[in-house]
Amino acid sequence: MCQHQPPCPTADSADRESARLVAHHPEQGWSLLCNGVLLFEDTGELLPDGQIIAPHRPVGAGQVMTAA
Repeated sequence: MCQHQPPCPTADSADRESARLVAHHPEQGWSLLCNGVLLFEDTGELLPDGQIIAPHRPVGAGQVMTAA
């Protein structure tokens, strides 16, 4: 699928999210990467084979720390 040099990571690679954008639709909350991965705003993914990757935000993201 990828025509870039060096080629982007494949959809089954651990670093698949670093592939280049083919289409970006922030108003709809998704982007298509050149390896066929649909990347969603909530960090979920849909792989070309139909496998679903659940959202994987870092622990504590978006939380406000308060003094004890």
